Amino acid sequence: MNRQEALEILKSLTKSESLLRHMRTVELVMEAYAVKLGEDPIKWAVSGLLHDADYEAFPDKHPNVIVEKLHGLGEAEIAHAISAHYTQWNVPYHSTLDKALLACDELTGFIVACCQVRPDGITSLEPKSVIKKLKDKGFAAKVDRYEVSKGAELFGVEMTEHIAFIIDTLRKNKEELAI
Repeated sequence: MNRQEALEILKSLTKSESLLRHMRTVELVMEAYAVKLGEDPIKWAVSGLLHDADYEAFPDKHPNVIVEKLHGLGEAEIAHAISAHYTQWNVPYHSTLDKALLACDELTGFIVACCQVRPDGITSLEPKSVIKKLKDKGFAAKVDRYEVSKGAELFGVEMTEHIAFIIDTLRKNKEELAI
């Protein structure tokens, strides 16, 4: 599946600008990690782009609708990664892709939230500020801190380096993302 095909699926299911931006940020981070790790950047980017595609239209069935659609299109690896992007769904992690999507989803959203409360957005954001905000349970309270830490652990990345990687990736795209 290429990005254009993924975008068509995404736009058929999602209208919310904030949700579309979230999926775009995760797409960018996943693509950057794929390049860094020598993995397939298109597959990883599409996984990030589509991971919450059915959330707005089918919140009670998320992620089953997009997973079934991807299986029907022969995209079993992407479908599995999406089905595993939350630990409490108890889906096993078979691949680096599965672990990366889990590690990048919640934390990328959290980093964007950190940018939104800073006068200069992502421009001067540092990992230590993100770590401090993670300890504040009242800030971005819907972000599951367990998912953030478990994702990094399963992906095998040190938290400060992981945060720095995400910040650097998003910073390169700050104009597009308006952060």
